[in-house]
Amino acid sequence: MPQIVFLPHHEICPEGAVVEAKKGESICEAALRNGLDIEHACEMSCACTTCHVHVREGFDALPEADELEEDFLDKAWGVDPDSRLSCQVIVDKEDLVVEIPKYTINMVSERH
Repeated sequence: MPQIVFLPHHEICPEGAVVEAKKGESICEAALRNGLDIEHACEMSCACTTCHVHVREGFDALPEADELEEDFLDKAWGVDPDSRLSCQVIVDKEDLVVEIPKYTINMVSERH
């Protein structure tokens, strides 16, 4: 099974985390299944930007984002060339290193 290394995040995983990902599940699903409470306001339907992540390693092995994901990424906070919506990135064979941004633009999160 591929691994996803989550870099330290001040609230979600202060010391970072390494999780086993099931082939065919999204980064978001793997995080949630392993107790990492990544935001996903639209319930992983590609209708917001709250699950935005940076894929720091393994990005080139991923399929390209589709047009809908790209449109939402245009609205996310802190986008860079390795940005993806974690609900849309399906894990395959490659290990990934993921950074969860410090902020989201989720105005209704009860955690803020």
